[in-house]
Amino acid sequence: MDLEIRGLTKRFGGIVALDDVTFDVDEGRIIGLIGPNGAGKTTVFNCVSRFYDPDEGAISFGGVDLLRLPPHAVIRTGVARTFQQAELFKSMTVLDNLMVGQHTQLDGRRFGPLRFLIQPWQEERLLRRRALELIDFLDLEKVRDMPAGALPFGLQKKVDLARALVSNPRLILLDEPAGGLSHEELQDLGKLILHIRDQLNVTVLLVEHHMDLVMGVSDRVCVLDFGRKIAEGTPTEVRNDPNVIEAYLGDQDAQA
Repeated sequence: MDLEIRGLTKRFGGIVALDDVTFDVDEGRIIGLIGPNGAGKTTVFNCVSRFYDPDEGAISFGGVDLLRLPPHAVIRTGVARTFQQAELFKSMTVLDNLMVGQHTQLDGRRFGPLRFLIQPWQEERLLRRRALELIDFLDLEKVRDMPAGALPFGLQKKVDLARALVSNPRLILLDEPAGGLSHEELQDLGKLILHIRDQLNVTVLLVEHHMDLVMGVSDRVCVLDFGRKIAEGTPTEVRNDPNVIEAYLGDQDAQA
């Protein structure tokens, strides 16, 4: 399933956060979405996940018009997301957070014609199994029974990622997953993003400020500046684009 964004425009009063943004996220790819602070990256995510209503444009995933859906229905199309700040139920355990993350599958529809034969305890057992699979995949076994709020920030981000993945998405929106991570954790995150694509068959749209991470894992990169798309291409093409160097990558080099 492909994500198609066409002519996306979003205004906040007199501020144009997104200005006629168009790009695709092809199935099976990792697409990096970069730009300076305030470029509109998270606004794109908020439009796709229906937190915001765009003023103009179209968004479809697998042929489904996402703008016709209420926010709670987007995840049923196979789109999940993480947040810059891990939005967890902090008094609940890691395992319980992942159980809650499967709430969209509690109506029995996943079992098709057999749904009337599935007892609630059987369904809960299947959801628990799925949660444990993700805990193992993300190496969270040692903290699975700990309150999520008691974990270091880096682990909370990983739990937030696990909760998004446990819904069996076809596309995941990763909003600055490297924020607050150490250099070693950053390297592990790059490998993990590739594993998510290759082992779980999940397409990835990645917003991130760490350029080495983005350029290292992305198949293509889309660049925003002041709400407009200024470049798109392979990591090598984007690195060498004069507009990108001026707007963003040059600033990053100066900050390093």
